[in-house]
Amino acid sequence: MASTNDLKNGMVLKLDGGQLWSVVEFQHVKPGKGPAFVRTKLKNVLSGKVVDKTFNAGVKVETATVDKRDMQFSYMDGDYFVFMDMQTYDQLHIERKVVGDAANFLIEGFEATVAQHEGEVLFVELPAAVELVIRETEPGVQGDRSTGGTKPAILETGHQINVPLFITTGEKIKVDTRDSSYLGRVNS
Repeated sequence: MASTNDLKNGMVLKLDGGQLWSVVEFQHVKPGKGPAFVRTKLKNVLSGKVVDKTFNAGVKVETATVDKRDMQFSYMDGDYFVFMDMQTYDQLHIERKVVGDAANFLIEGFEATVAQHEGEVLFVELPAAVELVIRETEPGVQGDRSTGGTKPAILETGHQINVPLFITTGEKIKVDTRDSSYLGRVNS
């Protein structure tokens, strides 16, 4: 248990009959009249739904212990992604639906943070940016380079993103894992 005065970003709370909610934002408000309160923005750990919730200041809330570990993606086993704990070398099979959008950027050897609560995997979190090779893209047309246009490209993971016209097949680029946007070339 923790007090609403102790809330921090990233803290996971157990509310509404055991649902897990992560604190995205919080703000202590002390109005001129009446008692102080805490305004929060909470994200459901499993569904990703974001809600605003207000608590009275000093109220006790139940916290959940979430174990976050850095693990390395090893291989696919049917519909399961197999991750290896870097400290214990234990392997963990995680369903595709739990991995979610992170699956678009995973190749063997990539490290990710795997969050678990009471043995159940909640989510897989990648770094904000990853470096991947362009597997396939159309060649840019001479003269189009200054327009700032984009073209589709398929990454080595099979995920399609938009890249600038000057990018060619085989180049290594940096990709934002949050919105699949192109961030720049990687100099080898």
